[in-house]
Amino acid sequence: MKTLNKVASVTLLFWLMKIVATTLGETLGDFISMTLNLGYTMGILVTLLFFILILSVQLNLKRYIPDVYWLVIIGTTTLGTEISDFIDRTLKAGYFAGSLILLSGLLLSLFFWYKKYKNLEVYPIFERNKELYYWTAILFSNSLGTAFGDFLSDNLGLGYLTGACITGLIIIVVVMLHYFTKINHVMLFWIAFVFTRPFGATFGDLLTKPLAKGGLDLGTLNASLISLALMILMIIISQRKHNKEMSLKS
Repeated sequence: MKTLNKVASVTLLFWLMKIVATTLGETLGDFISMTLNLGYTMGILVTLLFFILILSVQLNLKRYIPDVYWLVIIGTTTLGTEISDFIDRTLKAGYFAGSLILLSGLLLSLFFWYKKYKNLEVYPIFERNKELYYWTAILFSNSLGTAFGDFLSDNLGLGYLTGACITGLIIIVVVMLHYFTKINHVMLFWIAFVFTRPFGATFGDLLTKPLAKGGLDLGTLNASLISLALMILMIIISQRKHNKEMSLKS
């Protein structure tokens, strides 16, 4: 079964890459909509186009290719940033209402996934329809994580560093529950997946926002380049690890 697979296995490297991808998605999304002054509607169109293109490539592959897979993840985090900001700032719904809307979308996608397959296992995945449920749930979870992270830092006034610490603590608790309890590991995966997004989002805001607002004032471009460099390094490591595993199986 594991040779028939198109998605990444859930390891420590997976979670590290997910966090960096969410940080990159946050800073890149803000760069497109705010630094380039394209606005949130145009930002959604640009990032949606990239997401559709790279997802089409992913869906037509016959096996897991780390480079393509993580480009789709980056696509969901960047598009998720634009969707969250569009709901809050263009539609004026606010981060709390936006979080509820996106949470509903995530729960519905997981419900229909479970209704069809009787499980929510995220590895291995090789059937196209199941993979579509997988990417739909990931897009909703990344959009939800963005809105919830902004809700913590902006609406509750916790600040970017405090918000990152709170979401980071929740992730640690989930990891402890995974290793030391018998709580369903699939449920814990989706909780961790959602909360790595606000962790990355608040960390991205910490890098880019002005000093007066509690940020490091690196700017969206510089922060995106730093995150991109880290992401490329980890993709190379992931590719080498995958190649080694495949050579051992052959």
